[in-house]
Amino acid sequence: MDIESSQIETPGGPEAMVYRPATITAPGSDEVRVRHSLIAVNFLDTYHRSGLYPLNASPIVPGVEAVGVVDAVGADVEGFEPGQRVAYLHAPPGSYATHRNVPATSVVALPNDLKDEHASSLMVRGLTAWYLLFRTFAVGPKHTILVHAAAGGMGQLLGSWAAELGATVYGTASSEKKVEAGLEAGYDEVIRYDEVSFVDEIERLTEGAGVDVVYDGVGQATFHDSLDCLKKRGLMVTFGNASGPVEAIEPRLLGQKGSIFLTRPSLFDYVDEPGEFRTGCQALFDAIARGVVSPPNLTVVPLAEAARAHEMLENREVLGTIALKP
Repeated sequence: MDIESSQIETPGGPEAMVYRPATITAPGSDEVRVRHSLIAVNFLDTYHRSGLYPLNASPIVPGVEAVGVVDAVGADVEGFEPGQRVAYLHAPPGSYATHRNVPATSVVALPNDLKDEHASSLMVRGLTAWYLLFRTFAVGPKHTILVHAAAGGMGQLLGSWAAELGATVYGTASSEKKVEAGLEAGYDEVIRYDEVSFVDEIERLTEGAGVDVVYDGVGQATFHDSLDCLKKRGLMVTFGNASGPVEAIEPRLLGQKGSIFLTRPSLFDYVDEPGEFRTGCQALFDAIARGVVSPPNLTVVPLAEAARAHEMLENREVLGTIALKP
């Protein structure tokens, strides 16, 4: 079957992506073929494109999630049928295309009242928020947390969900517009890190105690200062590299900072079991239905212009999320 896709022959900048024809086989016995309606753009995709996260494939088709309609099912697949609205999350990448074959265990049926525009921005980000708040650290009413990039798609999800859990939630942002977006998402305070030291502000807001957890998807630019925001035996969760990868550190530094903990989690280690994947999806869909998790603002870019979408994401030109439309 003939399809269209955005491909990368050699890792590099956004210009490395080329839109060209491709072919797809019939789905395997345990697979579902999905005709995409919207394809989410994540920072993970930029890491695959640049080679920061090397892949043993050529060409590379980025993207690990999409929403669409079931186009065909394999002989052994149960629970899915052509025409059904679905979303999926699957590694290795390959979703920057009009169609894709995906294992049925990586696919979930969408609730009737959840629009494609909303679901397209919620698989990676929503499930990441779920595992960070419920699995990496069980956030509750007694906890105080700091989230960087509060106005981004990931930041808004973390802030609103953590607020429902009763936590005191602080965030950082780089403009007044982004501060307002963070406060609307449920943050107690959003710090203009371009005007004041977020370390000093956290010390002031917590009366010197520090926070229980820092959720940092920014990476290099915020990592070391984030360590100084933690209370003794606090947890540093570095889950992204938007500003570049964090350099190596001496383990003894964690002891010097108050016997703090450090983890670098990956979403796919938390949803690699089909049962956990569906538990996370159900928790996410329930949170959306309750109005706790509101889908972030969505900017839609044609699939043929995936390079422009990557430029927009890396230059932080948008509030919320970006999706590609075939």
